Amino acid sequence: MTLMNRWERWDPFAELTALQRQMDRLFRDTFQGSSPFSDTSISSGAFVPYADVYETPENIQLRLEIPGVEEKDLNITIENGVLTVRGERKLEEGEKEENFLRMERPYGTFSRSFTLPQTVETDHINASYVNGVLMIELTKKASAKPKQIPISTGQKALGTGATAKAA
Repeated sequence: MTLMNRWERWDPFAELTALQRQMDRLFRDTFQGSSPFSDTSISSGAFVPYADVYETPENIQLRLEIPGVEEKDLNITIENGVLTVRGERKLEEGEKEENFLRMERPYGTFSRSFTLPQTVETDHINASYVNGVLMIELTKKASAKPKQIPISTGQKALGTGATAKAA
C-alpha cells in the first residue's frame, strides 16, 4: 500500500463520530443509571414538547408536538407578553411505572414559555388541538403587517412644486 492510498482511505470524520459515540456513552452511563433497559431511557428527564414557530405576513403560528395529552390537560396563558403552555402527559389507566422494562416516552407535567414580539395582537389568539399537535395562531397588529408603497411616475412624481419650477 502506498502512502497516497493511506491518505485516500483516511476519513477525518470517522474519528469525530467515534468520539461522539464515546461522549454519548459517558453521559448516558453517568446520568441514566445502570439498569440494562435504561440505556436510552429519558423517562427521568423533563418532558419538553417540541415546538415550531412559523411566521406569515399576517400572523405567527406556534405548533407544539404533544401526542398523548388530552385537551383538558392543557392550559394556555398570556401574561406580560409571555405565552405559556402547560400540560400533563399521564400514564395509561392501569399502567404502573415500575412494570415498564423500557420507558422512552416522557410523562409528567410540562411548561413551555414564549416571549411574544411587540407586533402581536394579544387579544386575537386562537388555539386548536388536532392529532397531538397544538397550534396557536397569533395575529399581528395592523401596523406590523407589510404595506405596499405605490411608486409614482411621470408628472405625478414631480408634484406641483417641480411643475412651478419648470414654468
